[in-house]
Amino acid sequence: MNRSPKLGTDLKENKISRRELLGSAAAAAAAGLLASRETKAQVKAPYPKSERQVGIGIIGGNFGLGFQWHEHPNCRVTAICDLLEDRRRALKETYLCDTAYTDYRELIKDPRVEAVGVFTPAPLHVEMAVAALEAGKHVISAVPAGVSEAECVKLLETVKKTGMLYMMAETSFYRYEIISAREMAKAQKFGEIFYSEAEYHHDGLEELWWNADGTPTWRHGFPPMLYPTHCIGMIVPVTGERLSEVTCIGWGEEDKALQGNPYNNPFYSESAFFKTSGGHAARVAVYWKVASGGTERGQFLGTEMSFYMPRPGDIPAQIARREKGKIVRNTYAESNIITETFATPDHYDLLPEDLRHPSGHGGSHTHLTHEFVSAVLEKRQPTVNVHEALAYTVPGFYAHQSALEGGTLKKIPDYGRA
Repeated sequence: MNRSPKLGTDLKENKISRRELLGSAAAAAAAGLLASRETKAQVKAPYPKSERQVGIGIIGGNFGLGFQWHEHPNCRVTAICDLLEDRRRALKETYLCDTAYTDYRELIKDPRVEAVGVFTPAPLHVEMAVAALEAGKHVISAVPAGVSEAECVKLLETVKKTGMLYMMAETSFYRYEIISAREMAKAQKFGEIFYSEAEYHHDGLEELWWNADGTPTWRHGFPPMLYPTHCIGMIVPVTGERLSEVTCIGWGEEDKALQGNPYNNPFYSESAFFKTSGGHAARVAVYWKVASGGTERGQFLGTEMSFYMPRPGDIPAQIARREKGKIVRNTYAESNIITETFATPDHYDLLPEDLRHPSGHGGSHTHLTHEFVSAVLEKRQPTVNVHEALAYTVPGFYAHQSALEGGTLKKIPDYGRA
């Protein structure tokens, strides 16, 4: 767990991710060109609320390329950082920034940098976030918050000590369907949500386990439940409850490719069953090896309404709602439950006009960009603040330990709320 690879050494991962990134960027650009002018005109721009611009420094030229800091009316990129020259060049071109560093410790000294984006390998998140916070910079970090509970506690203590803002860029929180589900829950349309589940299936990650020279990257054998935030980042925001207990089962211990990984992890896939602080049930499934299409989805079952996110195979989002009366099926009476396709809105009304376009991870990147900039401008806690980041991350440590122990029941600490 303590073997932290150096930033920029994942050469094979860089090659694959860059190709995927360019393809995604082209698709997003094409979709943007097709966007209806009429749709934009119908949405009243809520921002900018200020003429001030937040100066942000971006560390990490892979995932760090996927946000819209340069498009936000109240933000500009004042510095970028990566060890690799091609990544630095890509960052400079994307964000129209000429100031480049190879050492993040130099970037956080730059007086023009008010906030820092940490988009580096997971084992480096806390190290870099803590350094930036202690340097007086606000921080937005890629997920997970940390790779151990001790790291997460250090992060929380640093935020409290420095008084700076921290946000975890959990994409699930701002997926269009989850924004809608949060609104439904706030309006009490579900009745009581007694069961939730979320799945993150990402088959094929073995290609990212090795550098071109055969040395391992940080991803080699990374435990699935140490990357739980895409799932928990759906369940906790929609239900409003914390995860308090867990039992988990892992699979994959016979595979030789897992041997020798720095995390001593024997599992490709882990399935966890949680009890929430409200006494309800929740299931989280993170699978690295599964015959399934790429999946990031959840569903929420309530007494009055249920919501199902899209499934692989282009099965759209659906809602099931209770109607008055009964029906008869197979000679038995049943409640009258209507299931229908849910037309998921893009929630562009929450964004400045320049950010009203498709973006990565289900449209979440523009919303994450806007929320962090707004929190800094308004001097308030961001939605996915450090307490929420720990609520999405820490349960995974206990789930993984449960799996290592064959499914023992573990109680999960609650690190509070902002």
